[in-house]
Amino acid sequence: MTAELNSSVELTRVIRPAAVVPESAAARIVAELGERDVSNGGVWNASPTVWQRYSAPWDGPGATRGAAVLIGTVAVAYGTPLRHHITVYRVTITEAGAAQGWTVDQLCDEALGYGGLTLAECPRAELAAPPVPDPFHLKR
Repeated sequence: MTAELNSSVELTRVIRPAAVVPESAAARIVAELGERDVSNGGVWNASPTVWQRYSAPWDGPGATRGAAVLIGTVAVAYGTPLRHHITVYRVTITEAGAAQGWTVDQLCDEALGYGGLTLAECPRAELAAPPVPDPFHLKR
């Protein structure tokens, strides 16, 4: 089954150029992810470096994961490229998430949707041009 999932479903995507969530949307997303925290009956476990989506709220002893299964992870960086912005740069769907039909776009769209965005319409980071001449191919 693993080979089937790997061949038919994209489990990890590096977002290039990275998606940049503007300040107003970023604030709404962070607030909504906090409201939907796994320890409060929600399905998100969010920090300034990663947003994790679970199949259900955490129901284990001492507010641990219990029966909830990790669906996927959105790697983020807060405060970049500008203060109060959030950069989304990598997304991973677990095999359990893929088996439930989740995709990279669906996971991103759920989280970004709290700020009124989708991955497709999210602004992108500007990529700097490589240095000229290329320092790795200098002639000696």
